[in-house]
Amino acid sequence: MNWSSTVSDIALLLENNTAWSKARTAADPDFFTRLSTQQAPDYLWIGCSDSRVPANQIIGLDPGEVFVHRNIANVVPHADHNSHSVIQYAVEVLKVSDIIVCGHYGCGGVAAAKNGTRIGLIDNWLRYIQDVYARHRAEVDALPEEQALRRLCELNAITQAEHLTHTPIIRDAWERHDGPTVHAWIYGLDDGRIHPLHSFTPDTAATHARAGVV
Repeated sequence: MNWSSTVSDIALLLENNTAWSKARTAADPDFFTRLSTQQAPDYLWIGCSDSRVPANQIIGLDPGEVFVHRNIANVVPHADHNSHSVIQYAVEVLKVSDIIVCGHYGCGGVAAAKNGTRIGLIDNWLRYIQDVYARHRAEVDALPEEQALRRLCELNAITQAEHLTHTPIIRDAWERHDGPTVHAWIYGLDDGRIHPLHSFTPDTAATHARAGVV
């Protein structure tokens, strides 16, 4: 490793931050003052850690306008304290109106799960996506390879959003009639566009559960 090069790269990040801060302040002198005194986003974004899918930028929102949780392949496991802590804070403290689970086409985690690729520790995490694949294997395998991966990315986003509706956090909020709508979206790396897949409300979640859609 070239340590001098690494230090230089990090220094550039700090310079970029200084330039960004100055530009923000010049355009809106009170921006950071407002941002430091409150956090009141309307949305919780649960997305993939992929560096090409930055939440704020692709939905055109400023810092402070969306609460964000990201992990490999936008998974919402039933017993993950990390994601559930974020969800509880968003729902019960921030009172978000909408939760968005956004996957993306070309997701490496979904591809690894589908192809059974061994990576290491992450293999345990990818089992959640392999469960989605197993459930929808007939549909996915009937498609050409590229379309199959795209469809599995969609099904994963829908399934993870549906998992949210089974958590006590969301169910309790819906019973209080102040819970958020849960959305499943997919993002295209090749065109920068978001494609809505499904939205869950108390009524639609119950319909899906009875029909066994997800």
